Amino acid sequence: MFHKILIANRGEIALRIIRACKELGIRTVAVHSDADKDALHAKLADESICIGRAPSSESYLNMKAIISAAEVTDAEAIHPGYGFLSENAEFAEICQNCGLTFIGPTPENIRLMGDKIAGRQSVIKSGVPILPGTKDNVPSVEEAQKIAEKIGFPVIIKATAGGGGKGMKVVHSPASLPNQFAMARAEAQAAFGNADVYIEKYCERPRHVEIQILGDKFGNIIHLGERDCSIQRRHQKLIEEAPCPVLPDKVRKRLCDCAVAAAKAIGYNSAGTMEFLLDKDHNFYFMEMNTRIQVEHPVTEAITGVDIVKEQIRIAAGLPLRYKQKDIKFHGHAIECRINAEDPVKFTPFPGKIDGYHPPGGLGVRIDSAVYDQYTVLPNYDSMIAKLIVHADTREEAIKRMARALDEYIIGGIKTTIEFHQKIMNNADFIEGDIDTGFLERIKL
Repeated sequence: MFHKILIANRGEIALRIIRACKELGIRTVAVHSDADKDALHAKLADESICIGRAPSSESYLNMKAIISAAEVTDAEAIHPGYGFLSENAEFAEICQNCGLTFIGPTPENIRLMGDKIAGRQSVIKSGVPILPGTKDNVPSVEEAQKIAEKIGFPVIIKATAGGGGKGMKVVHSPASLPNQFAMARAEAQAAFGNADVYIEKYCERPRHVEIQILGDKFGNIIHLGERDCSIQRRHQKLIEEAPCPVLPDKVRKRLCDCAVAAAKAIGYNSAGTMEFLLDKDHNFYFMEMNTRIQVEHPVTEAITGVDIVKEQIRIAAGLPLRYKQKDIKFHGHAIECRINAEDPVKFTPFPGKIDGYHPPGGLGVRIDSAVYDQYTVLPNYDSMIAKLIVHADTREEAIKRMARALDEYIIGGIKTTIEFHQKIMNNADFIEGDIDTGFLERIKL
C-alpha cells in the first residue's frame, strides 16, 4: 500500500480522498492555488503546497507544478479526483514516466474511451447496443445532411472528444442542421481543442442511466449497480439516485452485464462508469465511458456499503478486488442533490462569502462539502459547493428525507440551488418517477 498520496484537486472531492486515505493509514499532500490557501483540503491534509495562481491553467491544470509538488514531498502516487486532469492521458503517462502511480486507469484506457468514436467502436465488439450513427468524424455539413437523412431526424451532433454537454447539439430538421453543425464544431474546438464531431440518432425523452464499474489489474471486474442521472440542465447533472426507479430486474441484469463486458473488452482497471440512454420501452444504448470517479458516486456507496475511493486506491496499489459480484448486495434507495452557488432561477454563478452555515443531519443524511461559515466561494472554479446525499429503505422515504434535509440546510450570504431542489422534491412527476433528461425543460417550478 502507498505511504503518501498527492491529491491533484480541490473542494469536496479532495476532502473525500483525504478522508479515505486517513482511514487507510496513508499520508496526504494537498496542492492548492494561492486563492485556495484557506480551503479545507489544504488545512486537513498532512501537508499542503501552493502550486500557482487562481486560474486553473496556472494551478490545478499545471502538470509540471503538480509533478514537482509530488517529487519534493516524496509522494508515491497522485489521485486526480474528477475534472481537471482526471481524464488526461498525457498526465497519466507523465506520472508513469516520473515513477508516480496515477490513481486511475491506464493512459491507453483514458485515450481510447476519451475518443467517443473509438470508444463506441470498442464496445460494439463486446455486444453492447448503441444508437444508429457514424463510426467516424463527420468532416462537412454536406456529409452530415446525408447521414441525418439516412438515419432520420431528430439526430444529435456530438464532439468526439466531448463531455459535459460541450459540442453537443440536437437537430430536429434539415433546415436547422447547417447552423447546429457549425455551432457544435465551434464549441468542440473551444472546449477540447478538437473540432471533430460524430452524429447519431437522437433518443427522445430518454433516461440517463449509468453503471458503476470496479476492475483490478488481475482481470477481475464487477459492477455496483446503476444510477439514474436524468435530472439535468444543459446536459449537466443536478440530481442523481440509485437504483433507477423504473428499471425491470431483467433489463437491469442485461444492462449491468453489458457494462461489465464492455469494461472487460478494453482491459479496464480502476473505478469507472458506463453511461447509457434508456428509452420508454426500456431499450438501452451505450453513450460513453467516464474513466474516473464520478461526482455522484456516494449514492452507489449508500446502497452497497462499498467505499469506492478506497477500492480505487487499493486497485492502483496493485491489490486485487476485495469483492466478487456475488458479494455486492443492494439496500434501499439513495438520492443526491448537487448544491451549487448559483441563482436558483437563472442558474448563474453566485460566488461570495458564506455568512451563516448549518448543514443538515440525522439518520441517513450525508454531506460531502468543503465549505464552512465565513468561507469565500471563489469565482474561479466550478460552482458546486456541496453534495447532499440521503439514504432510506424506499424511494418514497428517501424523497421525504431529502426534503427534510433541504429544509434544514442553511447557507447564508450567497444564493444557492437549495430552493430549486426543494421544488423538485415536491414535484408530483418526480415523486412518481416520471422523469427523463428533458424533465426540467417541460415543467414549471
